[in-house]
Amino acid sequence: MECIPATIEDLEGKKDFVHEDPEHNVYTRFMKSHRCYDLVPTSSKLVVFDTSLQVKKAFFALVSNGVRAAPLWDSKKQCFVGMLTITDFINILHRYYKSPLVQIYELEEHKIETWREVYLQDSFKPLVCISPSASLYDAVSSLLKNKIHRLPVIDPLTGNTLYILTHKRILKFLKLFISEMPKPSFLSQSIGELNIGTFQNIAVVRADTPLYTALGIFVEQRVSALPVVDDRGRVVDIYSKFDVINLAAEKTYNNLDVTVTKALQHRSQYFEGVLTCNRHETLETIINRLVDAEVHRLVVVDEQEVVKGIVSLSDILQALVLTDGDAGAL
Repeated sequence: MECIPATIEDLEGKKDFVHEDPEHNVYTRFMKSHRCYDLVPTSSKLVVFDTSLQVKKAFFALVSNGVRAAPLWDSKKQCFVGMLTITDFINILHRYYKSPLVQIYELEEHKIETWREVYLQDSFKPLVCISPSASLYDAVSSLLKNKIHRLPVIDPLTGNTLYILTHKRILKFLKLFISEMPKPSFLSQSIGELNIGTFQNIAVVRADTPLYTALGIFVEQRVSALPVVDDRGRVVDIYSKFDVINLAAEKTYNNLDVTVTKALQHRSQYFEGVLTCNRHETLETIINRLVDAEVHRLVVVDEQEVVKGIVSLSDILQALVLTDGDAGAL
């Protein structure tokens, strides 16, 4: 099995990591002193798909098992070759949808291996994974460098996938120990001062935006969530990639002409609304809100609730672990 090693040279090269303040790189040292194995729970649900499985059945299996992604096993090669994620579901829908009257044959009939051949074509990339003995610092570096959200932890001896590491899991682990570590001064600075987050060209949709258009934005702009705004640009909802899986759960993926608002009616009753913040709030406050709410991002708004930016888990980990709060230096 060929894995892309978690290298950090090109990320480290962006910034000098030497600081006179010993507290400044406390989180970097913490991540370097812990192994990926430390985050593997004693028991967890791991769904694995054979690449000969039909795409449709695979996505229904994701829904029924309550997971967002699954490692792909190639029986012919006898190794893991990739991941099947909600992004694949979105790409299939966007590529092959014609109208509510035309069945998406490719979703109904294609096997995973067929979809991968069509989608990857000449751009095949080996599976990005990591060893359980690798440091969490290497895991964070690999997630950010490869712009992925899920990193399989694979035992190099057995070839078995032990766990799927995510930004959320890593930040939650860090927060468990954060009170026991020296508190760097930058935690008390605002995300605006630290320049953490994305504040330009924020992709948004309106309540009446067709779902197919929203899927196109996911595909073309590679964003993971779209704030839903009113005529004044105020945030009223959010449509994330994860919400798209409801189309499989409800078997409503054959009509993508409906509005985003209509699609969001299928959302779980546990949805607590859009979580927001402003640029004046401290990094510590933002971390607590993200971890406590178990969300992937906060929508940054001004006093009138107008969308100004997005701050994500990857933004936070980039700042804490790779640049230690001095994100503006990147």
